[in-house]
Amino acid sequence: MTEREYNECVSQWADNVFRFIVKNLRHTEDAEDVVQAAFEKLWVNRANVEVSKAKSYLFTIAYHQMIDHTRKVKRMHYRDEIPETALGSGRQPDNYLKKVLDDALATLNETQRSLVMLKDYEGYSYEEIGQILDLTDSQVKVYLHRARTQLRNYIVRLENVV
Repeated sequence: MTEREYNECVSQWADNVFRFIVKNLRHTEDAEDVVQAAFEKLWVNRANVEVSKAKSYLFTIAYHQMIDHTRKVKRMHYRDEIPETALGSGRQPDNYLKKVLDDALATLNETQRSLVMLKDYEGYSYEEIGQILDLTDSQVKVYLHRARTQLRNYIVRLENVV
């Protein structure tokens, strides 16, 4: 991969990779760090990466960086920095549905959340997701089905119904 091809990869995939990571981590600054580390690894290994496989390589590296970051954060016992705000008027906030969806995604494990994000938010094929997460097509389908079932069960609980 040449320097020009690397720059094209950055301009073409940076937003997609960032969106995937930030939806999983739910923290912008951490997502920026993970994405930067992924592009750094792509730069270091650019001589060994074919341009046609750069997208898969990049998402795979970003996914593994995200898992490493999540494990590190769990060891450090960070708390969620976004405080819950109570509504004085008693009505649901305008972003209530987004909050329910974010809460539902938070109930999934790392693999399930990544599968849902890659398939339903980013629109990748089962084959591409399998390459990124190092799973077979069958595993992707089964894990994705289980994740969607878990999301549905969470969202339709009485306390979450809008």
